[in-house]
Amino acid sequence: MSGPPPNYYAILEVSDTATTEQIRNAYKKAALKTHPDRVASESPDRAERTRKFQLVNDAYYTLSDPTRRRDYDAQRKLFGGAPSTEPGRSSDDPFGDPDEEIPGAFPGGAAGAGGSFPSWAWNFFKNQSGGGAADAEDRQRTEDAQFEDVFEEMMRDEGMAEDGSNRPTSRFWSMIGGASGGALGFIVANVPGAVAGAVAGNRLGAVRDAKGKSVYSVFQELPQGDRARLLSQLAARVFSHAVGV
Repeated sequence: MSGPPPNYYAILEVSDTATTEQIRNAYKKAALKTHPDRVASESPDRAERTRKFQLVNDAYYTLSDPTRRRDYDAQRKLFGGAPSTEPGRSSDDPFGDPDEEIPGAFPGGAAGAGGSFPSWAWNFFKNQSGGGAADAEDRQRTEDAQFEDVFEEMMRDEGMAEDGSNRPTSRFWSMIGGASGGALGFIVANVPGAVAGAVAGNRLGAVRDAKGKSVYSVFQELPQGDRARLLSQLAARVFSHAVGV
């Protein structure tokens, strides 16, 4: 692996002395802020958001594990990387690292199509400098697992997922049911023309919930517009009371 690593501390807007909890809280905020589903699938901004979201995931993958973090810090020192002593205080855009530019897509992904982008972390820790589609799929699974973990934690904190099972609660279905008739159509096996409303959302949501899916699985199957609304509402809640980052 050649070249200096990106400043993952700056990407998550934490100092280089941040605790594991502070890094996790910072990841929640950064993931919600950059998630591609916050914009329409045809939006010209989606590819850039995907790139930033993947950088955020790379940062959390690296800094959340003590061994990977230690090795990363050693690489930064090796290349003369200055410590990030103040959150978000950098003269350069941490998302604009030259090794992470859009034109060079990560093997197996199409940058312009919202696929995978180059990853210093993935190449360094997995020793994958050009392993093809299987490597990109492995990276995608890791990213999905990371976001699923914190997404379900945030949903539990907001009372929208059950403790233990992570199944959607009536509060989740009320929010989705009240959002749009399209979401209700999805809930009852994509029946069109469902009437929106919180009460109907609770009733119809219970039918869908009976299948035992986790809140993240249901989220992934929602229409893109409803995913965007749900992420925006969750982000507003998290940004309003997240501390320690």
